[in-house]
Amino acid sequence: MSDIWSLSFLFKFIKFGIVGFSGLFVDFGFTYICKEILKIQKYISNAIGFTLAASSNYYLNRVWTFKSTDPEIFVEYSEFIIISMIGLGINTLILWIIITKFKLNFYLSKVFAIAVVTVWNFLANAFITFS
Repeated sequence: MSDIWSLSFLFKFIKFGIVGFSGLFVDFGFTYICKEILKIQKYISNAIGFTLAASSNYYLNRVWTFKSTDPEIFVEYSEFIIISMIGLGINTLILWIIITKFKLNFYLSKVFAIAVVTVWNFLANAFITFS
C-alpha cells in the first residue's frame, strides 16, 4: 500500500492523466462524429468514442506511463480493455444519472464521468494490468 504514496506512483498517475487527456480528444472526437454527424444513438456513440480512446490509451500507457515489456501483449491488452469496459459501465451509469436526474448537458456530464473513471482506470491498471 505504501506504493500508492511514492513519488514514482504520483508521476505514473500524472503520465496516465496526460495520456488520458490525449484520449479525451479521441473520445470526444469520435463521440461527436458518431452522435452529431452519423446520428448514432448517444450512448452507443459514447461507447464507440470511449472504446477507441481506451485502445489508443493502452498503447501510450504501455510504452510511456508504465514502460511495460511484458511479451504477453494480448493478455495485457485484454486486461486493459476489460478494465476499460468496466470503466465504460461506470461512465455510462454516471452519464445516465447526471442527464436524467440533474438534467445537465450531455458533454458536461461526460466530463464528470471521465473524471471518476480516470481514477478507477489508473488504480485498476496499475495494480492489475501493469503490476
